[in-house]
Amino acid sequence: MKYSGIGGQAVIEGIMMMNRDDYAVAVRRPDGEIEVKKDRYVSITKKAAFLSLPFIRGVFRFADSMILGMRTLTYSASFFEDDEETEPGRFEKALDRLFGEKLEGAIMAVVMVLSFLMAIAVFMVLPLAVANLCRSFIRSEYVMAVLEGFLRIAIFIIYIKLVSRMEDIRRTFMYHGAEHKCINCVEHGHPLTVEHVRESSKEHKRCGTSFLLIVMVISILFFMVIRIESIGLRMLSRIVLIPVIAGVSYEILQLAGRSNSKWMDLVSRPGLWMQGLTTKEPDDSMIEVAIAATESVFDWKTYLKENFPETEV
Repeated sequence: MKYSGIGGQAVIEGIMMMNRDDYAVAVRRPDGEIEVKKDRYVSITKKAAFLSLPFIRGVFRFADSMILGMRTLTYSASFFEDDEETEPGRFEKALDRLFGEKLEGAIMAVVMVLSFLMAIAVFMVLPLAVANLCRSFIRSEYVMAVLEGFLRIAIFIIYIKLVSRMEDIRRTFMYHGAEHKCINCVEHGHPLTVEHVRESSKEHKRCGTSFLLIVMVISILFFMVIRIESIGLRMLSRIVLIPVIAGVSYEILQLAGRSNSKWMDLVSRPGLWMQGLTTKEPDDSMIEVAIAATESVFDWKTYLKENFPETEV
């Protein structure tokens, strides 16, 4: 495997692929055609030099993924909105008067903030609260930290299992698999065709699912060391330390994603197993969408000639 620099995410009936500052969204429209939109997004880490420093950049890279993710999800959803014209209600009119052309951005900001707060409550605070119920018969702080961590992982798995029952989410997971297969295809030296992509793995080391699992494992190690008596302060510490944990986790993910060493393969293995929940085998029509997005931002033929000269393209 040779690092290509491309990454992406699944959207509604489509794929977003990004290479440096360029990104493209390919969506399978209701009429069956593939619509591709190419644009640029400059990372927050490029706004100031210190934001790109190791262990700091991870937090802002995560913010980048949320901003661009919401933007591309909104774009893909626009192809499947109800076409019936309805009269806006009072609330919608009031919002339009208040925000004008910035209404969509304001809604996206509110959704992102609420989603982030919900994630903190469910995946950080709730496991601590449940684990604290066992404090009367578990005296070891190390055991408590491990218990809290395993509860966090269990809640995440249950959440993924529940949402994957929804048809739209299941199809998104299939597009997620197509995204990974495209990246794996070129990074392993194969031409970007439906046949080669189909044969590639649907798991990839640099996946966001792996990042989340690394965050959960690193949080166990952090909270084994950090001991606070007050339950209120312990909850606060879970929130305050999120940027630190995310920063460390990002560096581990990047190192694993660029390395072919057996040690880093071992580190990556649990994340690849977890991806079995969030990636599914795509059909050929989904692979075609992923290829369209990839080709819009990545010259895979030149990449193969430079890195895999023995490959015919």
